[in-house]
Order: sequence, then C-alpha cells, then structure tokens
Amino acid sequence: MTKFQLVATSAMGLESIVAEEVQSLGYQTKVENGKVYFEGDETAIARCNLWLRVADRVKIVVAQFPATTFDQLFESTKKIEWEKYLPVDAAFPVSGKSVKSKLFSVPDCQAIVKKAIVERMKFHYKRLGFLDESGATYKIEVSILKDLATITIDTSGAGLHKRGYRQTQGEAPLKETLAAALIKISKWSPSRPFVDLFCGSGTIPLEAAMIGQNIAPGYNREFISEDWSWFKSQVWDNAREEVESLANYDQPLEIIGSDIDHRMISIAQSNATEAGFGDLITFKQMQATDFTTKLTDGVIISNPPYGERIGEKEVIEQIISDLGNVMRNYPTWSVYMLSSMEEFEEFYGRKATKKRKLFNGFIRTDLYQFWGQKSKRDE
Repeated sequence: MTKFQLVATSAMGLESIVAEEVQSLGYQTKVENGKVYFEGDETAIARCNLWLRVADRVKIVVAQFPATTFDQLFESTKKIEWEKYLPVDAAFPVSGKSVKSKLFSVPDCQAIVKKAIVERMKFHYKRLGFLDESGATYKIEVSILKDLATITIDTSGAGLHKRGYRQTQGEAPLKETLAAALIKISKWSPSRPFVDLFCGSGTIPLEAAMIGQNIAPGYNREFISEDWSWFKSQVWDNAREEVESLANYDQPLEIIGSDIDHRMISIAQSNATEAGFGDLITFKQMQATDFTTKLTDGVIISNPPYGERIGEKEVIEQIISDLGNVMRNYPTWSVYMLSSMEEFEEFYGRKATKKRKLFNGFIRTDLYQFWGQKSKRDE
C-alpha cells in the first residue's frame, strides 16, 4: 500500500492527547501547534478516522513548499502529481487560510491553487474543455503559514466530533472531542463511578460510555474518503471489523448525568438511546449541589455554566461554592471542572491539584483538577 504523510488536526492544547491516540494505534508522531504528523497507508487513514476521539480531522499532506509569490504558488501546485489522488471526474473544492504570510489574500490563493490543479488534470487526462467534477469529492486546503504553503486533502469529511449520536443539543454544547479529552486527562477507568453534574445534552457521559466499553467514536458514521475510487472498500471493512472485535459491550459501567433543566435531561436520554447507551447511563434532574453517593473513588467531570450573562455570574459562583462544600464529604472522589472563571478555586474553596489551559471553542478556559485521596482500594 502507498504510504502517505498524514496529519491529525486538533484544538490548541490537545495535541499531546491526539499524539498519544495516534501512537496507541501504532504510528510514530511529530507534534506542532494544532497538528500531529505521522506516516501511514490507507489502513492508517481508516483506523485513525474511526478511533481518534480528540482529533478534529485526518488529512493527507500532499505537499509543502515556500510560496512568497502567486507564480510560485501556481507552479509548485501544478508540479504535484494530482492524478495520483484525483480521478478525471473528481470534485475538488479548495479552501484556504493564510497567517503571517506575504500571500495574505485567501480567495486569491484558493483560486490560484484551483487553477493549477485544473491545468495539471487537463494535461494529464487530455481534456480540452472544462472538468465536469461530477464524481466523488476531494476537499483540498491550501494553508500558508509564514510563507510556507501546505496543501492537504481531507479524508474525514464532517469533523470527527460528529459522532452521529447527538440528535439535539443545548445552547452551548461541549464539542465531543473536547469532552473525550477531559476524560482522557482524568485517567478515568471503567471500574470507577463516573458523574457529570452539569450534563446538558449528555456529551460527557456519552463519551465516557464509549471510552469505558472501548467503542470507537467513528463506529456510527461515514467518512468522505470512503467514496474515493482508489481507496479500497476492503480496507474500510477490515477497519470496521477491528472496531467491532475490540468493543467490550459487556463492560459494566456506573455513569450518571444530572442537570437542573428537565428539558436537557430529556435530550440527553434521547441522545443516549441513539448511541445505544439508553440502559447504560442514568440521567436525573437535580441541582448539582444535591449530589450524594455511597460510592467511593469516583470521578466527576463537568462543564458548568460560565455565568457570562448579566445576573448569572453570582448564581454560578454560589453554586460552585456550595459544590465545594458538598465535595468535602467525598474525599476519595476526584473532581474536574472546565471553567472560564479565573476565581474558580476561590469559590470552590480549594486550590486545584493541577490546572490545564484549554479552549472551549474560542473561550479561554482552565480545567481545574481536584484529585481525590487514595482509598484502601488503591493501596
């Protein structure tokens, strides 16, 4: 099989987790800001799309070259052996971005790359007129950073956060990839109880259930590269067989999601049913501060409201303060809270064992980690 230079893209701050995921699939990585580079064949493309929980997309790196003039961009793009990737009827929309580069006009860069590919394709396939682009889609991106152009083809299609289970969501849903990252950071294992006290549409509990039973996040969706003429369907069949064989549907789990809003609980239950976890996750309507349990060694991971609307901030601060008091009764539980509140520790009443800077969309947040005491079970 042909070896490709591949890149798994990620949100800032999550690169190390994506790299660990890629490495666990057997591929060596090189990490840059928002990108994890690795080498692999068609099987690697299929497996990474199916298994990566925290990455945004998996792309083929077609070429990298300096581009300080439009002529340079055009000629370097035209030299690429596009016929290796694109059949004569390929649809190939070109997107672009440019940062700190002389070629700063993104529409112009896109148009030039498109024109160069068309010229190469027409020459190779001996076409005089237009290319009809009626076949499968190959999404091409030209990204220019500090005058270095990188041209990629997206193998994922819809972003990898689109798991296929979320039928409905709330006002400020947490991306599935970020939810999975929070669980990975916590080192939660399926033998421990798991709770989300601000579960909203249920994303964090659902991601925990998939991790707990080793269910690949891409098991319930399709990928754009499945339609490519040169990509053997057998490769996808084999990758999906691996997914099915490694799933542990019999793994018992103790996962609870709660929220004060009964509508969100209804949505969360609907999403869990769609994902096949309807009987596995317990959802209940309650205030976070009403949390009680006889279980030990549990993990709470939540994304509480940030209180950015007028009048909300004080309410959220009080809830966090009350929750801190409640959790003093459960010293073996570990608590992970994603918040944009800089005074979170002050209100919670305890200094975090560790903080990690993360971005929830464009919002700068911290993951406040309050590790529980080791219990006798851990000794």
